[in-house]
Amino acid sequence: MKLLLDQNLSPRLVQRLSDLYPNSEHVANVAFDRAFDKDVWEYAHKNDYLIVTKDVDFSELSVLLGFPPKVIWIRRGNCSTKELEMILRDNYDAIKSLSNVK
Repeated sequence: MKLLLDQNLSPRLVQRLSDLYPNSEHVANVAFDRAFDKDVWEYAHKNDYLIVTKDVDFSELSVLLGFPPKVIWIRRGNCSTKELEMILRDNYDAIKSLSNVK
């Protein structure tokens, strides 16, 4: 189960979550930090990532294009990287279940 973190999330989350979500990446680390959402979507699809974002755009793409990739839309206002880390840690089982649904 690999996460692809959108540009609106801190790249530091990759390292902080590496124990639970190994092989995860941030869009900046794979040269997609300035890419169109559709290009990020296709990259995630081809490489078996779940997209994690705070932006509605990927949720809207999932309605239009279906899945994979699946999208984890964190609908929380301003919050710290630590709070985002805890959200992804606390919801590990639900995220794992989501990743296993075909």
